[in-house]
Amino acid sequence: MASTDQEKMTRVKNAIGSIPDFPKPGILFRDIFPVFRDPSILSDMMDLLSDHVQQVLTKKVDVVIGLEARGFLFGPLLAQRLGCSFVPVRKKGKLPGECIQVSYTLEYGTDVFEMQKGSIQPGQTVIIVDDLIATGGTMKAACDLVKKMEGEILECIVLIELVDLKGKEKLTYPFFTLVDFEGE
Repeated sequence: MASTDQEKMTRVKNAIGSIPDFPKPGILFRDIFPVFRDPSILSDMMDLLSDHVQQVLTKKVDVVIGLEARGFLFGPLLAQRLGCSFVPVRKKGKLPGECIQVSYTLEYGTDVFEMQKGSIQPGQTVIIVDDLIATGGTMKAACDLVKKMEGEILECIVLIELVDLKGKEKLTYPFFTLVDFEGE
């Protein structure tokens, strides 16, 4: 079992798979699913994320927001470790009840994210988590949803940043990346 943060980080980064030409030719897909196949590496990843939040943020987190779909895998685990609630952000039509919506631009069109109305109370502190940031559109849309609900965004957190795509430049909130990949 890894003991230092650097050893944990190395184990997590080495577990992330790379799949060429997926979902289309020329794309190198970063696959987080191998991390979930080894409980000790998953534990290392969750240690790194929860330790970061507890050491860096000066306010208690009230809500962890997880983005569809891979943010649902580790968002609830992080919320449980932090002793706060978890709220999913989903594509339009996937959540029951009354929802708040925001449209966002993709490289090939537009899409809509939704959050159930009342899942964040005005003034609650929020961190937003996802598996990866590429161009930043989905993370920015999630930030816009939280602001519509009058939540206070403490930080946006991703496991993987594709640095060359400069997605974090679309954000105006503190941002943390566990693992980054450049020029690959």
